[in-house]
Amino acid sequence: MNADTKSMDAVVMALDRDLRWIRRRLHQGVDDAVSLGRLTGPQKSAMHVLVASEGLSLKCLSQELGLSHSTVSGIVDRLEARGMVQRQTDDTDRRVTKILVSQEVRAYMKDVWPELETSPLLRALRVASAVELDQITEGIRGLRGLLERAGAAPNLTD
Repeated sequence: MNADTKSMDAVVMALDRDLRWIRRRLHQGVDDAVSLGRLTGPQKSAMHVLVASEGLSLKCLSQELGLSHSTVSGIVDRLEARGMVQRQTDDTDRRVTKILVSQEVRAYMKDVWPELETSPLLRALRVASAVELDQITEGIRGLRGLLERAGAAPNLTD
């Protein structure tokens, strides 16, 4: 390993560390909100799928999550007991029950969640000077351009 390789390795390690720190910081509000909900991993996954939908049958939700019908039924039971989801009979086929996120969750996702996602970045950029904003924008665009030029997928032979 020559000196250039060692110095490039140091740059890569430092950039990777900084980018991971930035990512954690940008997601801190979201992570805190999710942890306050005290949801298990499968419950988080179910909520993620349900929030993105207009309601799903238990069968469809099971398929989306890759879990058994009985497991998903238990997850939905626990979420329903906490008021996070509700079961509703489908208007077009009374034999089908859809699982929907509750109105409270829908309102939270509409009114509060976007702020949690953008707030740390917005707060940081508000204190930046015009020169700093330009430098950040150019740097991020430059890094993205380099990554695109180098190829989207990592080359495992390098």
